Amino acid sequence: MENPYRLYQQLLSTLSPRYDAGEARAVALWVLSAAFGWQPTEVYIGKDREFSADDAARFRQICSRLAEGEPVQYVLGFAEFLGLRYAVRPGVLIPRPETEDLVGWVADDLQAFPAPRIVDCGTGSGCIAISLARMVPAARVEGWDTSDEALTVARENALRLAADVRFLHCDMATLAEQSSRFDVCVSNPPYVLQSERTSMASWVKDYEPAAALFVADADPLVHYRHLADSGLPLYVEINASQTEALCRLLADAGYRDTTVRRDRFGRNRMIRARR
Repeated sequence: MENPYRLYQQLLSTLSPRYDAGEARAVALWVLSAAFGWQPTEVYIGKDREFSADDAARFRQICSRLAEGEPVQYVLGFAEFLGLRYAVRPGVLIPRPETEDLVGWVADDLQAFPAPRIVDCGTGSGCIAISLARMVPAARVEGWDTSDEALTVARENALRLAADVRFLHCDMATLAEQSSRFDVCVSNPPYVLQSERTSMASWVKDYEPAAALFVADADPLVHYRHLADSGLPLYVEINASQTEALCRLLADAGYRDTTVRRDRFGRNRMIRARR
């Protein structure tokens, strides 16, 4: 037997050096729910529950990994995105809630199209491509990445979530050569400046794949340039600090209908661009 509230307090103690109080509480409750099936009310009531030797060993391992600063999503083996669980592991970017806003925008716009052909460039876990395949059932969706590890995880997620998505090892730099195969391009490319790295949380910069996060300060829009060369309608996630520069790049590439949208946190986070 074990007292859930005692384990909750132990998790808070483990998390508090790296998270603020509210985040620590949310993560601790998430761990107890995801790993052991305990709901918040059960935790706070603190009534003793069955807790096997295997459960105890797993709890110690979770605490040890969290104490090292590893992201909780890697520790649990999944991240939540639009109400579904996506497998993630080191080497695969963890889906963000603001990317849900980008997916919702795309899905809303494409409902009127009979069978849109969508490419998700830099698919990572596949969360964008899989979500769009599920939300726009008539769509034909491809997910591109240059990471074999990410593609393996994306295919696993598509199979488990019953999404019809074709995942390919492709570089977005080749999109212009293949643009005739698609009607829309969606992308959450690397956009964090190397100079911004020092201000990021350690569990992001020390654990998540740098290639999926960072770009050189000298050419922060390199990936968007490749996407714009395709001439396709674009829905892209952006670095708020690069909003004006990216709008200029798109205008120079012939895009005349460009809309910037804020995410749920009030930051410039996505652009829709059409010629």
